[in-house]
This record gives sequence, structure tokens and C-alpha cells, in this order.
Amino acid sequence: QVQLVESGGGLVQAGGSLRLSCLASGSIFSLNTVGWYRQVPGTSRELVATITSGGSTDYADSVKGRFTISRDNAKNTVYLQMNSLKPEDTAVYYCNAQIQASFFSSRRDYWGQGTQITVSS
Repeated sequence: QVQLVESGGGLVQAGGSLRLSCLASGSIFSLNTVGWYRQVPGTSRELVATITSGGSTDYADSVKGRFTISRDNAKNTVYLQMNSLKPEDTAVYYCNAQIQASFFSSRRDYWGQGTQITVSS
């Protein structure tokens, strides 16, 4: 069974940094595009950054130049380095991955449980 587990959330002062990790575990034939999303209560989930299996990245305008997404394919782990954090970055951050569990299965979308990031001013 495939699971995504996020870690690295917490409380940080404005201007500080945090690094989130998303570990994909279980039966994984291929880990394809992975994205980080965030959600503030009462609002819709927002795409923050994505990285393809080949390493191509894309970012929301609000985080460009401050956040960096990367991956370690050997560890089935994707990271989100967040620098120069602002109070408006406060949200629950979720990892999303397109995973093919076996050679015979099709790609499916998986979500992690989310990790809270709080940036104090």
C-alpha cells in the first residue's frame, strides 16, 4: 500500500526557513510528478510547486525565488526548501504524487496527511 508522509512543519518567525520532506513508501514502481500544495482553512487548496520525474520544476508566483522543490529518486523523497518565510505562507502543506504501484497498474494520485506551517510576524 502506497503512503505519502510529510514532515518538517512547525512554527517559524518571518524571514526564517523550513524544509519539508515528502516520503513515498510502499509498493512503488515509479514516482512521477510530485507537487506541494497548501491550504488555509476556508479557502481552496493552492498549488505551491511541482517537480517531474525528470526534475523539471514549476512554482506559484507567490513563492518564486523563495521556495525550492527537489527530489531524491533513490529515497523516493521530495523536498520543499522554504526561505524568507512570510506570515501569508501560514497554511497546512500537503504533498501530492502521481504513483504507479506496479508495472501492470496505472498511475494514481496520492495525498499526504498534511503538515502545519505557521509563520509568526
